[in-house]
Amino acid sequence: MEDKSFLIEGKNSVLEALKAGRPMNKIYVKKGDRAFIKRINELARQNNVPVVEVDENYLNRISETKKHQGVIAQASLKPYLDFEELLTKASSKTREPFIAVLNEIEDPVNLGSILRTCDCLGVNGVIIPKRRACGVTPTVMKVSEGAGEYVDIARVTNIASTLEKLKEKGIWVVGADMDGEVYYEKDLTGPLALVVGGEDKGLGKLVKERCDFLVKIPMMGHVTSMNAAVAFAVIGYEIIRQRALKDAGKA
Repeated sequence: MEDKSFLIEGKNSVLEALKAGRPMNKIYVKKGDRAFIKRINELARQNNVPVVEVDENYLNRISETKKHQGVIAQASLKPYLDFEELLTKASSKTREPFIAVLNEIEDPVNLGSILRTCDCLGVNGVIIPKRRACGVTPTVMKVSEGAGEYVDIARVTNIASTLEKLKEKGIWVVGADMDGEVYYEKDLTGPLALVVGGEDKGLGKLVKERCDFLVKIPMMGHVTSMNAAVAFAVIGYEIIRQRALKDAGKA
């Protein structure tokens, strides 16, 4: 493809990108998939995006994920927010901020899964480092099944110093680490940032020191660690559960 713009691949990912109003140059769909073309055409027409029918070989050739499901959109890059903009948007919500901080997550599948969970949890924003970490790629967006379109993401130079800034804004910083206390025994209500470390490295010494406290997920089997995306989901839903109970107590 001559144009090196970002590719969004897969039926749900393209549909959610259209719903979210992501600027697109063109959408390629596999010839003969009439039912799906009709759904795409309706949204594409509203967004003034041309839809082109092509054979499957062409889609296979341009696909980066190799899991395009017969549709690929040629879109603009998803914009990153700066740190202050993300915090301003998070603070404007009626509920208390819940920020995800991902320290050196390098696997695009993990990042995509976390973004999907963040959308489900109503997370206000995600912070990732600019270096030694995965950014938003076609694979990330494909794995997120379009949820990544609705999650604000900021990239920062230094995670440790960013945690200090979060604390200055009155946000508690909680790190997921096996040196911590059992996650469901801690108070996880209030404005909060949940920090999850990379697949092999964990949080790192300096990042751990910047956290207000650490929490762990008990391990009952033979392995001593958990997939980063799964760990985020487990602790994230406990945060939502505790918030719901607290709100119910106020009613």
